[in-house]
Formats: sequence, C-alpha cells, structure tokens
Amino acid sequence: MAGSSRASAPRSRRSAPRGSGARPANAPKRKFFDYPRSGYHGLHRWLPSWRFLLGSFLTVAFLGAGALVAAYVGIKVPAAGAEVQSQTTTVYYAGGRKVMGTFEVQKRQLVELSTLPTYVGGAVIAAEDRTFETNSGISVTGMARALINNATGGKKQGGSTLTQQYVERYYVEKTTTDYIGKFRETLLALKITQEESKPEILERYLNTIYFGRDSYGIQAAAQSYFKVDAKDLTISQAALLAGIIPSPNNWDPAVSPTKAEARWNIVMSAMLEDKHITQAEFDAAQFPTTVVYQRSAKYTGTAGYLLKMVEDEMATEAINISKEQLDRGGYKIITTVQKPVQDQLTASVEKLWSGELTDGATPPSENLKVAASSVDPSSGGVIALYGGKDFLTDQVNRATYGNGMQAGSTFKPFTLVAALKEGISLDTRFSGKSPMTLDGWGSGDQKVSNFGGSSYGSIDLVDATADSVNTVYAQLNLEVGADKTAQVAKDAGILTPVEAVPSNVLGSSSVHPLDMANAYATFAAQGVHHDVHIVSQVLNPDGSVNYQTDGDPERKFEQDVMADATYAMTQVVQKGSGKPYIAPLGVPIAGKTGTSTGNISAWFVGYTPTISTAVALSQVGDDGSSEVTIKPFGPSPYGGPLGEVTGGSIPARLWAEYMGPVLDMEQFAKQRDFPPRADVGDKPTSSPTPTPTATPTTEPTEEPTIDATVKVPGRLAGKTQADATAALLAVGLEPVIVSQSSEKVAAGRVISVEPSGGTKVPVGTQVTIVVSTGPEQQPDPEPTGDPGPDPTEAAPPPKKND
Repeated sequence: MAGSSRASAPRSRRSAPRGSGARPANAPKRKFFDYPRSGYHGLHRWLPSWRFLLGSFLTVAFLGAGALVAAYVGIKVPAAGAEVQSQTTTVYYAGGRKVMGTFEVQKRQLVELSTLPTYVGGAVIAAEDRTFETNSGISVTGMARALINNATGGKKQGGSTLTQQYVERYYVEKTTTDYIGKFRETLLALKITQEESKPEILERYLNTIYFGRDSYGIQAAAQSYFKVDAKDLTISQAALLAGIIPSPNNWDPAVSPTKAEARWNIVMSAMLEDKHITQAEFDAAQFPTTVVYQRSAKYTGTAGYLLKMVEDEMATEAINISKEQLDRGGYKIITTVQKPVQDQLTASVEKLWSGELTDGATPPSENLKVAASSVDPSSGGVIALYGGKDFLTDQVNRATYGNGMQAGSTFKPFTLVAALKEGISLDTRFSGKSPMTLDGWGSGDQKVSNFGGSSYGSIDLVDATADSVNTVYAQLNLEVGADKTAQVAKDAGILTPVEAVPSNVLGSSSVHPLDMANAYATFAAQGVHHDVHIVSQVLNPDGSVNYQTDGDPERKFEQDVMADATYAMTQVVQKGSGKPYIAPLGVPIAGKTGTSTGNISAWFVGYTPTISTAVALSQVGDDGSSEVTIKPFGPSPYGGPLGEVTGGSIPARLWAEYMGPVLDMEQFAKQRDFPPRADVGDKPTSSPTPTPTATPTTEPTEEPTIDATVKVPGRLAGKTQADATAALLAVGLEPVIVSQSSEKVAAGRVISVEPSGGTKVPVGTQVTIVVSTGPEQQPDPEPTGDPGPDPTEAAPPPKKND
C-alpha cells in the first residue's frame, strides 16, 4: 500500500536533490545571463555548458555570415579610376608616321584582348594567378598563408589573386595595406567576378598593370622593352614582361639580368605546365633581348617649342581640347611640321652656333636669339619652326613670343601692296634723296634718312624696293595712308597691333617671325590668306576625326596686285641687299631684308610659290628681356669683317643655308616660277574684284609725245658732293656717286661728272658724280655696316640699304 501511495503521489520539485539540474521551488528566479552558473559549485560553476558554447558559436556564425552577406550586398562596384581610363595622346609630324612627342598622365595605350596572342594573357596568368580561370576572384589559402606569415613576422605578403590586383589598380587606384582595405577589396573581387567575365577582367588587367619603364599596360610595355606592338610580342617577350610584374623596376633586365632571367624561366615552366604553350614552343624559346630605354623629357630641345605650340593650339576655341583632356584622351594629332624640313632648319641653325656658317666665327654673346619659321602658302600650315635651343632652359619661343621684334624694312611690301591696290603702279617715281623733310611725317624738323645715308635721284618703286630706299617709301606711305598699310599687314597675317602712323612703313611696329612668314605666304598664294596653324588633324582613339582644318582660305588681295608686288620683291634678290647670299641659290625668290634702328633686330623673309620662310636675329641684355644691339661676327657679304648685323648679312646667309636643300625637295621644286608682272596702275584696285575678261570695244588713245630732255648742269667739278647732287636733282636727273682717290681734289669734292656739263639727256637719266676720297695713301674708311647692292654696272663701292 505504501508503495502504491508513493507511486500515485506527485513528486515535489522542491524535494529534488541538489546537483540534479532542477531548480528548487524556493530558489530565486534564474538570470537572463546565468554566469557564473547558479546551483553549481566548484569548477562546474565557472564552465559554460555545451549548449551555451554551441549556441554562442552558431549565433556568432550566423551574425558573421549575415554581416558578410550584408556587406557583399551593400558594397557597390565603383566607377573605374580616371587614371586607368586615360590614354597617351601622340603627336606626329606631317604624314602621321614619325612621332614628335606625347602627352600623358601615364604612358598608356589601351588594346583589346582579342587582338593579342593567347599566350600573352597566358603568361600573365601563369605568373600571377594560375587558378584565375577557375577561382571566385579570391584565394582563401593564399590569404590565410599571407595572414599567418605577416602575423609571425615573416616578409610581408599580399596573397592577392589577379582579380584582386585588378580591383586595386583599376578601381581603387592605390596600393592597399590595411586589413579593412584588403577586406573591402576582397568583397569587390568576389562581386566583380560575378559581374564581369574572365576575359574582360584579364583585358582590363593587361591595360592597367605597371610594367616599369614608366609604362602602364601591355602596349606601352611592349614598346618600352622591345619596340613592338603588344600584338606582335613573342612567347619569350610575353613571359619576360609577365615575370617582372611583381617588381618591375628591380627585375628589369637592364637593372638585373640574372633575376629577370630567373623569373622568365619560372613563367615559361608554368606556361608549359598549364598548357598555355606547347613543348615545342617551350624548347624553342630563348631569353629575349630588350632595347635600351631612353627616358623622354617631353619638352626637351627644339621640339619642345613645337609641342608647346600644339598644346596651346589644342586649347583654342577652334579645337577646344583642354590640357587635361589632351593628357588623358588618347588622341592622334597630325601636325603640319615636315620632319625633313625641320631637321634641315635645326641643322642650319646649329651651324650658326658652331661657327660653320660664319667662317669659324661664333656668336660673341650667349644672349643672341635666333627665330625662324616656314609656312605653307597653300594651307597656312607651319612647315618648320625654330624658337630656341632648348625649351626646358628657355621657354620663350622667339618665333611667336609676346609682341615680337621690330620688323624693319620687311614692312615695306605692305605699303607697296596698299599702293598697288590704289592704282599706283610700279613705274611711279619718287625722289630718293636723303635726308628728307616730309610734311606729315613727324613733328618739327624730323627728317627721314636712308639706311647708311645713301642718296638717290628719281627712282621707281621697283628700284626703291630693291635698294630699300626709306625716303621713297616714306613718301609712298604718306600718299597711300598709313592706315591702309596697317590694314594690308593685318589682312596678310600680322596678328600683333600695327599703329596707323607714317613710320609703320619702316617697320616701327613689332611682329612675330611666324606672322611675317605667314604674311609673305599670303603673297606667295597670290593673295589668298590662310590662318597659320600647326595642328592639321586630330583623331579620336577609335580613329574617327575630331578636328581638321585647311586654314580657312580667304582671298585678301587681287592676283595682279600680288604679281606686281612679288616682281618688285624678286629684285631685292636679283640686284638688291639679298643678292650676295640668296641669288646664288638659282631659284626665283621674292623677299625683303630688314634691319631695325640700332641693329636690335635683323631679318630676311623670302618666299617661292610653295614655301615662305622668315629668319630673324635679335639680342637681349643681361636681364634676359631688354633689346640691345646685336654684336657682329663673321664676314661681311661684300668682303672683310662684318661691321654690323643687318638683314642682308647673317639672316640672309642662314636663310640660304637652310632653304638651299629644302628648295630641292620634291614638294618645293614642283613649282618655281612666279606669275609674270601684271603692271597694275590703269585703275584703282582698292577692293578685290574678279579679273575682267572682256575685250575693249574701242581702241585706246595715245598721249602726245613730249620732248622731256634737260641739260646736265655745268661747273660741278670742285663742288661738294651735296651741292652737286642737289643741282642734278633740281633738273630731274639721278645722281650716282662713285668714290675715287685724288692727289689734287680735296676729299668730298667732285672730281668729274659723266655725262659732262651741258650735255642734253632725257629726264631721269643717271649722272655719275666722281667724288674724291683724298690722296691715295689714305685708306678708304672701313664700312660700318652691311653695304648693300652695287648701284651701277661698273660696280662702284656698295651702298648700305636695308
């Protein structure tokens, strides 16, 4: 019975024995976090239960997994970094084959994986991540190995897969060393592997990775190491490039050939083992030879001036490509500069510096500045240009800088064109006496003098151009109007301001040598002006045309005006101040010398139908900016040492040295002859009009013949040169001065006159005045400058004209 009673009575929880795990009825309420454990004693009180351990582990695992999932879902693949999208812009000489230079942030040119041999990608996979084609973007074992190694103080390792390296360079654009950054890169690698194909990742990696030698991407590396395109890399070359990726600056064969070859052997073996190449290809491979790496300084030397001009022109409104876009855009820029001509120009100027051009005499001052430029009359394109020795040491381009330099007599053709437009013919005559006071020229008793003090009789505009007679051109400019001279200069291509003052005809304004070459190119193009430019065409990276120009041709002057102006300018070469050096070239050339007051600039500007070239010399003071007299050196074109640098001396000689070989080049020899003289002057041609072709319906009438003769004044012997000259000019005769020693006649007095006094001659006839230089033992005074052309067929002492 008792047993039955025990069985039927419920067992009280309060009577449960201690240690059974059941909580007594009168025990306090269990805490949420029961630790140390209540109801236990000793060690058990401090040991968590297996349930607690398992629960904690699962909780942490689920929370960690949740955090990873949340991080994976939340992380977004960023846009590619700006640097990796940038491509090198390449500047080419005319024709698009020879490279002038490059613009880049990083030396890089993108290529498509499909254009590369499969072993190129295979080499990189074998070298950097042999499981690339099958992994999820990360290597757990690699990261664990690197973590343990780093934690135990070993040499720091990355453990990154090819995809993780790609993420770091393509998206992050910097090397990550902290664990948080590495964790983020790991998530990005996992995500990118799901969003991008393996070929896409490999292609971007190949275009991104740094290979040393300042080269980013496989194409730039192929050029830097082997001078080939990436598509033409051999197996051995590809293996070498892949092998040096971990430390390219240290493993470059030029730095450490032993390490480079060791890495090459490792990569080649991996390529064979992973079946990227065959056994036969492996057996045939030999360690490749690399080229010598030459670091390029973008603006070094004379080419630096050209590249800076390209950079500036690209940023103009017409093209509108900024410096930043230029550095990143991957454009192909075709310039107008013809490399053979540029090379000839540079070589010719080098002869000036070395003394070869001037019979061994070198410039006495380092402050001498040389500027030269050639322009294509058919387009306005810069064919060649010399702005200085080295842009990195002197960033002033003397061919284009600032306000330029005084033009001297190279401005006279602009007044000639203005006169021809007004119907003033080349046969128009003016007095060439010097000095001369002219109404409207200046204030007070300001006079106009010819260069060297030479005086002339009544001469036409052809001779006045050939002999560069200042007084004739001063009168012409007053008749035409200084404003019209300024307008002709502007229309022809002068971009610097030209004051509408009478003295502008003598080159008082400062101009750029490049503008002068372009202005004369307008004459060479028979009055059609083109905007001067150095960029001919710009291609986008895909080969499409971004920009191209023909110079925007526009007719500014009539062809008959240009024909007459050109004819007069050919006489400068045939019998004027350009004769000694330019005429021997044996090619029809029109041009003009020019020398500024004080010899602070000296010019020769000349052209043929196919090329226009300006050469200008100047000199700066020790402050690097002030204009000073050019120190003479070398021989005079007429014998003896050079007394002063004028346009007919060193500039003309340099022009001839440069242009002689150039004019024999096929593109410039194809057309040599100018149009014949047109004899403008029957009517004003102030504005361009079509040349009439209709035949006159009536015969022109003839003017009656007038007996225009005079007698040569008598009793001139013994008079001063000035008095004799004045007497001849008064009756319309042209005095020609010849010097001769005499024991009886004092220096400066007339010995004889030919034709003799009383002889009847036509108005305008030249009368030779023989002037005494004193006794024969007294040497003739050494000329103080560039003497100029011979005034008569008898070749008397030359006059100085410029």
